[in-house]
Amino acid sequence: MQSILVTGGAGFIGSHFVQMAMTGKLENFESTRIVVLDALTYAGDISKLKPYMGLDNFEFIEGDICNRQISDRLPDDLIGIINFAAETHVDRSILNPDVFVHSNFMGVANLLEIAKQKKIRFLQVSTDEVYGSIADGFASETYPLNPSSPYSASKASADLLALSYFKTFNSDIVITRCSNNYGPGQYPEKLIPRFISLLKAGHQVPVFGNGLNTRDWIHVADHCNGIAKVFSGGRPGEIYNIGDVEHVSNLEIVNVILRELGLPTSKIDFVPDRPGHDFRYAINASKIKSELSWSPKYDLSHELKILVET
Repeated sequence: MQSILVTGGAGFIGSHFVQMAMTGKLENFESTRIVVLDALTYAGDISKLKPYMGLDNFEFIEGDICNRQISDRLPDDLIGIINFAAETHVDRSILNPDVFVHSNFMGVANLLEIAKQKKIRFLQVSTDEVYGSIADGFASETYPLNPSSPYSASKASADLLALSYFKTFNSDIVITRCSNNYGPGQYPEKLIPRFISLLKAGHQVPVFGNGLNTRDWIHVADHCNGIAKVFSGGRPGEIYNIGDVEHVSNLEIVNVILRELGLPTSKIDFVPDRPGHDFRYAINASKIKSELSWSPKYDLSHELKILVET
């Protein structure tokens, strides 16, 4: 049994990936030992991994991806690293950019060195936010990078660093760029769980600007399936967009939640827009669909109803 290191495996997307891998829901991961590395910061939840503690095909290591000594604690049979570990909330990056640079860039630099030394595959989980706001059409993997926030700039920088390891050292690098994730267990600072929790508690929901900013939404399970396909079959040095699923505005999302809760639109509180707020994200995911036979399975309206009810 060979091991794969999943960094940030106690976070929202990472923990879903681990759960799916451990329960046989990801292709080509049935005979894989999952090793999770997580610093257990505010968004990490170790309880999501408790069902697997003590199993022969699972190991948890508490640690920071920026720690250069972490390599000494990793198993010798690693065949790859999937990096979910990152600071992700745009609003937090505006307040504390240095934290995002440290984790999202320097942490990736450390992991790239580990992957290079061990001669193993490295998958960098990135974001569609590196493309910036798309006026019209859809961004393919060759679309120019135009990040707007310290968060997206730190992710774009890490992507470029990873690609440089492929070009300079011939490291086995693949990158995924996903659209906005949603699903059960998401940390409540994100839009969908935040709005649901605020409305259930009787509060107003703050919507930036006019609420017409549009996003491409993808269920976390669809995203994890895409990552698994790229890790197993993606070509070295390539980038794969995972998304192009359901394009809706923030205001539409809020209105769906309001309808499900039976609440009036007067619960919306329009607030001044945040600095550097991208208006439209839209990616073209035809590459992963054609090369790796990936396709989404979850419907946003149906899943929102489930999230509101739980």
